[in-house]
Amino acid sequence: MRIVFTFLTTLVFAFGQSNVYAQKKFELADYAKFVGIADPQISPDGKSIIIVVSRPDYVNNRSNAELVLVDVASKKRTVLTQERFSVSSPRWSPNGEKLAFISKASSAKDAQNQIFILSMKGGEAKQITKAPKGVQHFSWSPNSLDIAYASANEPKNKAEIEKGFTAFEIANNDMFVGSQPQPAHIWLVNTTTAEDKRLTDGDWSLPQVIQPSPPPAPFSWSADGKTILFLKVVSAYSGDGRFITIQVLNLADGTFEPLTKRSKLEGVPDFSSDASKISYWYKKDDNSINVNQLWVTDTKGGEGKAVAMQLDIDFRFKAWMPDGKNILVGGNNDNTTSMYNISLDGKSSKIDVGNLCSNLNASISKTGAIAFTGTEPNKPLELYFMASTTSKTVQLTDYNSEVSKLTYGKTETLRWENDGFKHNGIVTYPINYEKGKKYPLVLVIHGGPASASLEQFARLPQIFANEGYFVFEPNYRGSDNLGSEYKLAILEGVGAGAGRDVMAGLEKLKAAGMIDNDKIGVSGWSYGGFMTVWLAGHYGGWKAAMAGAAVTDWLDQYNFSDANVAWADAMGGSPYIGDNMKKYIDQSPITEAKNIKAPTLILANVGDPRVPVTQSYKLYHSLIDNGTVTKFIGWPIPAHNASDPVTQMERDRLWLNWMNTYLK
Repeated sequence: MRIVFTFLTTLVFAFGQSNVYAQKKFELADYAKFVGIADPQISPDGKSIIIVVSRPDYVNNRSNAELVLVDVASKKRTVLTQERFSVSSPRWSPNGEKLAFISKASSAKDAQNQIFILSMKGGEAKQITKAPKGVQHFSWSPNSLDIAYASANEPKNKAEIEKGFTAFEIANNDMFVGSQPQPAHIWLVNTTTAEDKRLTDGDWSLPQVIQPSPPPAPFSWSADGKTILFLKVVSAYSGDGRFITIQVLNLADGTFEPLTKRSKLEGVPDFSSDASKISYWYKKDDNSINVNQLWVTDTKGGEGKAVAMQLDIDFRFKAWMPDGKNILVGGNNDNTTSMYNISLDGKSSKIDVGNLCSNLNASISKTGAIAFTGTEPNKPLELYFMASTTSKTVQLTDYNSEVSKLTYGKTETLRWENDGFKHNGIVTYPINYEKGKKYPLVLVIHGGPASASLEQFARLPQIFANEGYFVFEPNYRGSDNLGSEYKLAILEGVGAGAGRDVMAGLEKLKAAGMIDNDKIGVSGWSYGGFMTVWLAGHYGGWKAAMAGAAVTDWLDQYNFSDANVAWADAMGGSPYIGDNMKKYIDQSPITEAKNIKAPTLILANVGDPRVPVTQSYKLYHSLIDNGTVTKFIGWPIPAHNASDPVTQMERDRLWLNWMNTYLK
């Protein structure tokens, strides 16, 4: 049962010892027992679901993935792929007879992702693409024969590069780019003959992501197979990513035209099943920091209209229902995720999934059945099924049944008010909590900031709970769980305002009398690292801090990160125009880092393009030069978050041990 608890003093002590007990304490070594379940794809007839199942391999430091077919009626599981070096993005052909997926043909370092086809009648998977730069994502044609896929171009001057002429133009890219960013374009491949042809070309690009981020929005085919909807970015330089628009490609002659007259901030176009309507995202009020709104137009083009305006939610998922008259949408909402069935006239009904927090990755069959994955605070990820939007939720897998039996701390929602806003955050109790006893506290602050801490299963807070800590995961202005106004409010103070929000929540928690006020640590990754450094530099009382991949200098974010100039939208313009430089300096945690007294652990991936490591170096030198106890640990990883299991566990071990050193 989910408990929403406001921590009124008169209620706090009504709660006694946690009723969440099990046979064994949850430890870092138990990470090896977790099974990942991703990308559920329900068959057209709604009778089967394909999932990507992954298990950590600590010997070879990788995640071993396989495709598994789950029969809805019997819950029987059948492994479809074995001993593959990677596997992802399973997609049913529209007739349900074949399955396409992305994998690598070998373990060679230069092996690229390619498309493989597996007949559901049996046999071995067949590779159908040999894209020199690999396949990023793909989409089946309605004829169940052709597939459109995205692949990056090879350099136009490839021959010159091979001769040593490696100079390239630098523009709005991150500081780690070592060659000319290449645009991605659309190709068409026949799954029977493996013959392919290019559909688009030019200096513009399809949207691209930096691994291990999930792939961009896929293409959408019209029902007659004559038209493809895709997203066009003005260039391959990552900082230009917000200049993204929906295009309509005519396969007969290869021409395409924009769906609307907008020049930016459109996303996720999708034909209805009868191809009479098109749904898509657009940022509310033409503001890149604002929430995603759902828009619907007809195939003649034009903006159409925004629907379900009454739902003040930052939508993160959408899919047409098979009737072409309703759309399933989802997003973070208060202290959980919510899915809604929205009709074209804007009416909405919330999908009842009980206490589950959905991963917002649902797929829908032609019968209207829904498959998705989700968790509960003390129950890790599993696969779930609904026969319709009004049916009961059925759990289909028990991959994580073993770890579900471990000991976890009770989870509650804390609510408070500050600066005219209502806020919330997640509090996890230490295991074996005893009423009247005070415990050390660790703040684990989420990144983003367009993200949220929710009542869902999360390993790191539970690791701390099993070590005897309270854990507070505060949401703050800029988080994406409390609507448009709340998300935009961070523009009034990316550090100052959000910092006041977190401190007000902390005071509310401390007032409950359960926290040892002399043993409080603050920590976070990415924007959570930013908040950590901001709070440690502007407020006293911290006994330990962990700043992971921390934004400490907005100038470095603007100049060196993958988003680079796009940060101007959040900061009120370029730092080099007018008086904007003062905003960047005032809102940069490094400006007041000299005030930090708490022993601080700095963690970073040295090749991180999202938050360049320059900012961690600045923090390190500021702390060392001012006599603060500091340790700086880096990994040779060219990504914002590590995807390998060894580094993930090592990061959490270092995080935990630092807090144990100074809070116990």
